[in-house]
Amino acid sequence: MVLVLSGLVLAMLLGALDQTIMAPALPAVAGALGGLDQMPAVVTAYLAAATVVMPVYGKLGDRYGRKPVMQAAVVIFVAGAVLCAMATTMPQFIAFRAIQGLGGGGLVIGSQAIIGELVSPRDRGRYLGLFGAAYIVAAVGGPLVGGFFVDRAGWRWIFAIYPPLGLLALVLLTVALKLPRPRTKAPLDVAGAVTLGVAVVGVVMVGESGNPAYLVLAAAGVVAWLVSARYARDPILPLRLFRDRAFAVPVTISLLIGFALFGTVTYLPAYAQIALHTSATRAGLLVTALMGGVLLTTVVSGRLISRTGTYKPYPIVGTALAAAGLGLLGLAGAAPAVLVAALLLTGLGIGLVMQVMVLATQNAVAYADLGTATSSVTFLRQIGASAGVALVGALITLRSGISSTSPAQLPDSVRDAFAAAAPPIFAAMAPLLLVAFLLALALPARPLRTTAYIEENQ
Repeated sequence: MVLVLSGLVLAMLLGALDQTIMAPALPAVAGALGGLDQMPAVVTAYLAAATVVMPVYGKLGDRYGRKPVMQAAVVIFVAGAVLCAMATTMPQFIAFRAIQGLGGGGLVIGSQAIIGELVSPRDRGRYLGLFGAAYIVAAVGGPLVGGFFVDRAGWRWIFAIYPPLGLLALVLLTVALKLPRPRTKAPLDVAGAVTLGVAVVGVVMVGESGNPAYLVLAAAGVVAWLVSARYARDPILPLRLFRDRAFAVPVTISLLIGFALFGTVTYLPAYAQIALHTSATRAGLLVTALMGGVLLTTVVSGRLISRTGTYKPYPIVGTALAAAGLGLLGLAGAAPAVLVAALLLTGLGIGLVMQVMVLATQNAVAYADLGTATSSVTFLRQIGASAGVALVGALITLRSGISSTSPAQLPDSVRDAFAAAAPPIFAAMAPLLLVAFLLALALPARPLRTTAYIEENQ
């Protein structure tokens, strides 16, 4: 179990790290390959690809077994990394980042689903801290590692860390992971996967470009997916699962958390630099305060859940704390200490919710839907994050008149406009978490199973 757990944590770390490590390297990549105007496409390519395949990986794991699907995700991810390191033009690099995203989405979903199969829900709480720690290391360490490679060795060396670590994860999982083969033979819902992918691309493009025209694409994808889900023999994301409050409530809370949290946190470093005149390093440390809170309560709540078998109080308290934290952001003004306190409070709340929603969803479904349920939580949280980033960015632009949040050489009048516009918008996200709080009150408090799926299906 130690070898399997090590492989899963390593795989999840790689998938999470790849979403943050490139941030400081993008200018260097664009400078070397040409096409500064194509930098947003690098982010969009990875994000869209990773999000699109999340429900697909969940369904493939349910259908063909999680071990071969996870092995395939590792190989695709590493192959994409090698191709990125060899890219000679910006279009090549964008395409190769999309390939890497196709693998990265599977690493995150596969790790959570495999743990869901190997460990009973009652015992799974104590493992939540490990996966929470992987996210924290990625969020905080990713930009630092990326910046180090850019400054010391060159941006191509970022991708050199993936083959050895990916190979290690692949060997550990290949040798140590033993899972039963699923029995279902239903045909794969290709139409559902394609239409859901169209919807995802529309949402992600709105978030990255700010162009509301992509909402038409997203809406068309959703409508087409709903039609296909009604007639598919085994839908990629079954609508029947949403009839169960134990599934519908956690995934909806995850959607709201993604929208409110990431929509806010994305613009906080820019706010600190523009409005508070802080350095980029100090602005990054603000997010560290939030991540520290997340890690602390993820570990503590996970251990308490394993000890008591009760999970419902944590999302109730967590959504209330996170709502209070986002509300406090609106009062922070130019006081960095208040801003840090608000972020810490928000982080403490989020740590009581995010991983617990995965646990509650996995506990609510049958073995045949484990991968689908696991991917649904992360998938909808990512969709919420993309939509939240788009809306918050649009509102800040509308209120301040600033179309770019680069802090370089901005006049004081522009800084003042941004400083006045951003906090009320941050605080406006708090009511969404109050809705999440009400949903948490309605979350069914089902007993956590004391046997793992692997034990029930041997």
